[in-house]
Amino acid sequence: MGRKYRHDPLYDEDEDLYDLGNAPPDLEKYHYRRSPSPDYGRDNEVDYSSSSRETSGSYQPMLRNSPHKRKESVSRYRLRNRRARWLCLMLFSAMIMFIFNLFRMSWDSARQLEAGPVEKQTPKPPPWESFEFLKRYHGGIRTLLAKNKNIPEYPREPDDTAQPSSNTSVAPRKTHSRPKSIPFDPYPDYRSDAYTSKYYEKHECFLDLGGLVRIPKVHYYSGVTEGFPEPAMGSHDVLGLRNDICFDRFGRLGPYGYGYSVRRGGIGAGLHGDREGADDMWTGAEKISEVDYSDVPWAKVQETCAEKNKLRFKSPMEERGHLFQSMHLHDEGDAKEETRATSISEGVQDDSQPRNATQRKEGKVGAELAKLARTAILVRTWWDYEYTPEDIIYMRSLISELSLLSGGEYIIHFLVHVKDDNLPIWADKKIYNRVLTNSLPKEFEGMGTLWSERQMGLIYGGLQESFFRDLPVHGVYRGTFLPVQYFAYQNPDFDYIWNWEMDVRYTGQWYHLLDKVRSWSKAQPRKGLWERNGRFYIPSVHGSWEDFKQMVRVQTEMGTDNPANMWSSLSKANPDGSAAPQPKGDTPVWGPLSPDDMLAHQNDTIPETSYEKDRYTWGVDEEADLIVFNPLFDPDGTTWFFTSDVTGYNTTAGLPPRRAAITTTSRLSRKLLQTMHREAVISRHMMFSEMWPASIALHHGYKAVYAPHPVYIDRNWPTSYLNAVMNAGRNGATGGARTSVFGSREHNFKGTTWFYDAGFAPNLWRRWLGYKVDNDGGEQAELAGEGRMCLPAVFLHPVKGVGMGVEGGLRVKEEGEVVDARSEGTDKGSDEERMGEMGVID
Repeated sequence: MGRKYRHDPLYDEDEDLYDLGNAPPDLEKYHYRRSPSPDYGRDNEVDYSSSSRETSGSYQPMLRNSPHKRKESVSRYRLRNRRARWLCLMLFSAMIMFIFNLFRMSWDSARQLEAGPVEKQTPKPPPWESFEFLKRYHGGIRTLLAKNKNIPEYPREPDDTAQPSSNTSVAPRKTHSRPKSIPFDPYPDYRSDAYTSKYYEKHECFLDLGGLVRIPKVHYYSGVTEGFPEPAMGSHDVLGLRNDICFDRFGRLGPYGYGYSVRRGGIGAGLHGDREGADDMWTGAEKISEVDYSDVPWAKVQETCAEKNKLRFKSPMEERGHLFQSMHLHDEGDAKEETRATSISEGVQDDSQPRNATQRKEGKVGAELAKLARTAILVRTWWDYEYTPEDIIYMRSLISELSLLSGGEYIIHFLVHVKDDNLPIWADKKIYNRVLTNSLPKEFEGMGTLWSERQMGLIYGGLQESFFRDLPVHGVYRGTFLPVQYFAYQNPDFDYIWNWEMDVRYTGQWYHLLDKVRSWSKAQPRKGLWERNGRFYIPSVHGSWEDFKQMVRVQTEMGTDNPANMWSSLSKANPDGSAAPQPKGDTPVWGPLSPDDMLAHQNDTIPETSYEKDRYTWGVDEEADLIVFNPLFDPDGTTWFFTSDVTGYNTTAGLPPRRAAITTTSRLSRKLLQTMHREAVISRHMMFSEMWPASIALHHGYKAVYAPHPVYIDRNWPTSYLNAVMNAGRNGATGGARTSVFGSREHNFKGTTWFYDAGFAPNLWRRWLGYKVDNDGGEQAELAGEGRMCLPAVFLHPVKGVGMGVEGGLRVKEEGEVVDARSEGTDKGSDEERMGEMGVID
């Protein structure tokens, strides 16, 4: 008879097993309840006690073969034998495959090494590289004919009469086969009654302080060379530029020292090659002799010219001082100067300044005459720029044609970038003057202003630094217009400022170009202006300018229906039978288009009436606040690299409205520059250089104009394809879509005459100068063929580092002093010598 044990649990099932508060008083007992086996019910649960008063054997069955023996449980994590075998087989197979692939790749590598290197397939070239080159750009003056008789090589139909293929196909030279060149005079008739009844008298300016050396004029030839192509984009006729004449290198550059020797005061270049008629300008009716440019003081000459014609312009205002340098007390002398400047600006005569009888007479008679605006040409350069003879000629032409011959309408000034921020130019005026003197050729001394990126960081210190593409926001690349803004703030006399580059060239006359561009921009109506600004004008496709204007209006209001345009509908219906989606137009820009966080009411221009009621009258006879030479495209949605380079704006709801124009050569009004200055200083707004002026004009409703100057192309592009590439953006514009030509498709500009990296521009300029390019052209080819090239007025960019063949020799400057003419004005010495001269090092 066995003893029956009762196995009751020590705790209730719902009690906490580890709650010591419910434990029995005997603290030596710690009860442990084992989870029941799935093979037994609750009645078979066994309690174990670890108390020293009870042995574990008292709770065990007496017999080993007791029916209450528990079955062993299988762990849930234990794999079954079948699954384990399959897993091992898979791992083994994978290892075998891996080893096999290693052997196979090793064998393939050995085979490739024995066969030699494998040539990678070159990427497919862009389609324009398959187009044929045009040949008649290089035609010579022996083939001159009237413009209306010329059959241009481009654009033309395939069945048109063929033209001579190059500048080598004309019979031997005939005597007197070339006409004489003619002086070019694009200036108003300053002595006419029509002019003198409206403006003050213009006084002639000279190249010397004594008023003896007159300024030679540019010469041209009537007609164009046979087969010369028409512009691919833009137009002479639209802007009012002459397209029935052409310029050779001697007529264009000869007045500034080209074509005669250093001994006679010239540059010493252009002494060889085709020189027939090169001296026409010195033997004409004007009887102006060759100018000795060795000692022309350009700064003083320009100042004298402005002083002689000061009644033509508004009274000068006092130049502001640099606030970060003004730590002196405001003494009585400063108060007097400020009072005098205020009186002058109000029209009160300054008795301290002498005035001759002519000026007094003009002041009385012409009291109601109109005053002209003053414009500054800021030539952007840097402190160690090496000026070549070709650069010197370029600068002489700018000063002569824009400043001296116009009677001071323009002032040419260098804006010199000091790249060494550690140079203490702002701490010592003596150091400043030495740096400036050594930064410019001797003949241009006194015509520059220094600036540095550290200075811009001090003035515009509130701008957030993002280092977009590792470029500083105050740097010359992203902040190109910061020094221009500050220059305008410091010099309130100028109504307009041209931001000009050293690598811009023009085969025509400078005043003719800028005056026609200004006049045409002034005449443009505001209606549809931003939309026209955003497209390339291609005459062979768009027809007349009036046709182009109406086409833009239709594209803007109705949208485009062109399968090549990703923003348009397709002409076919949808597969399900429903109608194709209709084209979607754009909302035209009418008045300010401002972001939410813009400064309010900053002289914003408000439309006079609604867009629908305007009859293309608003904006006519209004001077443009911004003039550019490339379309003002919408960068939103394009692949342009700097579309998101926006600083200081609230971008939580998206980027602000923007416009951009590639290249920074542009004219800006004082009103626009002041607004840009305030936006950067007060609102701490900033954008990439090529977006900044155009976007501010868009935000404040200012008048911005893209001048469609003639742009030539070096290959025979189909005109329809040209339009599809250049105006491939949203609804026929250049921007607003990923298909825009600006961004990843900018390679299409390589063969043009105007872009930031256009390859045709420098090649055409060098060929025009008589040099070989890609083994074509040169002086001998000119002598054997049609003669030297003669080009119409073409705006070129970029043209860099043109090395002219300058004649060696010595120029006798004074008795006993001899100077090497080849190095004068260009050799600045070593860096250590320059630093020593500047007073930076001993």
